Amino acid sequence: MDGLVLLAKPEGITSFQTLGTLKQKLHTGKIGHTGTLDKFAEGLLLVLTGRTTRLSPLFLSLDKTYRAVIIFGKETDTLDPEGEITLEREIPGLKAVEQAIERQIGQIEQIPPVYSAIHINGSRAYQLVRSGNTPQLEPRKVRIDYIRLIAYKPPELSVEVKCSKGTYIRSLARDLGRLASSCAHVSRLQRTSVGNFHLKNAVTPESFNPESDIIPPVKFLKIFPDIRKITVSNLLSSKIINGQSLSDKQLSASMQLSDGLYALFGENEQMLAVASRKNGKYSYQGVFGIKS
Repeated sequence: MDGLVLLAKPEGITSFQTLGTLKQKLHTGKIGHTGTLDKFAEGLLLVLTGRTTRLSPLFLSLDKTYRAVIIFGKETDTLDPEGEITLEREIPGLKAVEQAIERQIGQIEQIPPVYSAIHINGSRAYQLVRSGNTPQLEPRKVRIDYIRLIAYKPPELSVEVKCSKGTYIRSLARDLGRLASSCAHVSRLQRTSVGNFHLKNAVTPESFNPESDIIPPVKFLKIFPDIRKITVSNLLSSKIINGQSLSDKQLSASMQLSDGLYALFGENEQMLAVASRKNGKYSYQGVFGIKS
């Protein structure tokens, strides 16, 4: 069963543990998520099954939307509710919080949390911390489209955030606290969307039904605005599944093709491959062949 599952991860378990029920129901380990959520967080996980796990890189650049509750006045070492309190300061007023929010919108530089899965010299940052080391993490450029203030009932700030890949909401909370001359950490976090995929359409691990809850590639690839779909003849299908070179003339006689990503399907809507066109030349991002 090749396709995409919109999965609602519950809080209190890891993203990896969330997949356990799906693996049992699908009777396979060929399954993977396209981006983790912290253990304390809940919300949307995009899960690929079967041969479509090869398409994971397509999902990495998608923007994300979150709902978060941020606690001012206390900062923890993990920047979430599971950590130890390392700093306490006065709780800021609404004006200071609003000014801090304004300074975090747009293209910014953000230092990831030390408790993160970022690789440093072959080790994860959190592994270095737990072994007694203090990793030096470099600032990263990220983009925050908006921070919508839902409510501020000191010390709790409720917000909705839309941001680019690589953005840490835990780091955002830390930075909002410091910009407001205070400190802060995230107490609750929910991911509500990834690109054009939404939590409202997700299923829980317990309610997941393999017969109805796996979105086939021919449907989920349509949601990517930058991936164009081409249906090819049976003759060309056999060449594609063998990885043979492609040309514009083979793929289309009626439309002008430009550089970008193309999803190639057979006449029976079986996904054959994803190919990238650059300067008129094609390279395969993944070839899937025909099911036996």
